[in-house]
Amino acid sequence: MELTKQFSEQQYRQALDSWTWLDLAGKAPRFTSLFGDVFLESADGAWWHLDTFEGELVRGWNTRSDLVAELETEAGQDRYLLAGLAMGAYHRRELRLGADQVYAYAPPPIVTGSFDVDHIAVFDFVVVVNLAGQLHLQLRSTSG
Repeated sequence: MELTKQFSEQQYRQALDSWTWLDLAGKAPRFTSLFGDVFLESADGAWWHLDTFEGELVRGWNTRSDLVAELETEAGQDRYLLAGLAMGAYHRRELRLGADQVYAYAPPPIVTGSFDVDHIAVFDFVVVVNLAGQLHLQLRSTSG
């Protein structure tokens, strides 16, 4: 089972449109986890992780080879690609993704605090990532 997906430039642009409150300038989206977390490459060759669950953008790796090395480990796959949850959705729940889809929680864990596999569903990538950006912005606006 492949644990990453790629989308078109237009899909990434639409999905990330609501994340402008983070510094995405100079960072190009390259691929995503099956849950819509986006991995971006900056002009200096560094790699960034947009965590759509936590609502944060973190520089995680100085080079592509550093990123690949970490994502080849079980710990890296679980942390950044949510491999265990993706496998549970695929094998236990038999949820299959279409070309434009990712897994997501309904409602999202930021609201429920739960990462139960039984609450995973299949949704459109652009919609999921865009709504997550809107939700995180609203939560930040009301908490600060």
